[in-house]
Amino acid sequence: MIRNPTAGRRRRRLVDAVVQHVRSSGWTVDVVDTGAVGDARRLAEACDAGRYGVIAVAGGDGTINEVVNGLARRCGTAPPLAIVPLGTANVLAHELGVDARAATIAQTIISGRAVLVQPGEASGPSESGGDPRCFSLMAGAGFDAKVVAGVSTSLKRRFGKAAYVWRSLIETRKYRPVRYAVEIDGTRYAAASVIVTRGRHYAGPYVVAPKALLSDPLLHVCLFERWGRLHTLRFGLALLLGRLAQAGGYRVVAGRDVRVSVLNDAGEARRQPVQIDGDDAMTLPVSFSLSSGAVRLLQPL
Repeated sequence: MIRNPTAGRRRRRLVDAVVQHVRSSGWTVDVVDTGAVGDARRLAEACDAGRYGVIAVAGGDGTINEVVNGLARRCGTAPPLAIVPLGTANVLAHELGVDARAATIAQTIISGRAVLVQPGEASGPSESGGDPRCFSLMAGAGFDAKVVAGVSTSLKRRFGKAAYVWRSLIETRKYRPVRYAVEIDGTRYAAASVIVTRGRHYAGPYVVAPKALLSDPLLHVCLFERWGRLHTLRFGLALLLGRLAQAGGYRVVAGRDVRVSVLNDAGEARRQPVQIDGDDAMTLPVSFSLSSGAVRLLQPL
């Protein structure tokens, strides 16, 4: 079990209970804590598949992202991955149907169904020199990426989801009608905000792409095509009410190769961030595709 000791401090008892349940079933569990950014990825890359039947990650979506990046490089030779959700949103846990009950999580570790998933992959311009980065569930540019970029780690740990609500209000006040060019398999679109996802859920239990399945090798591109503060608030309310798919000016386009760049910055004098699995990770322009590697994710039977 790869554990982020700073994630979900209030849920530390959950990890202990999961470990106890698994050990009571006759399994050996080794718990290794991360100490710095990148540790979870390195541990996942080095995990001995001959010794361990399952890798579990106890942390938030950012820690899970690191583990997925480490496992994807192994192209299916690694043990399957189980999720112990400790984060703020726990989006991948919602996608897999993993709840926060220790007995259910333990049973998933012991006898869960493995689903082979190709993560998404984000790449910046070749001249930037950065390595491609996998995302287990989603990446975004526009409003949500600016909200994520404005929430510090300390603020997130202290206030949880309330930190994102607070930052959303700030970003709504600072709103500029920036437009993004989105190219999906050669077809061009324009949008005020973009989410590229492998699954249905966003920000926890909320649905943005109803037809998406982790097992399908497709990216689902969520396009918010109308500009302005009122439309931003309208889209947010529709998401919370479960009606985003029916909202005017919103559509989802499936594809395999996606490129997002700035079409018009509307005089906004700041970088245009890209969030990956809830972390401020890159700057536009960015290309998205499916990773050549794959990860086996465990979900409840």
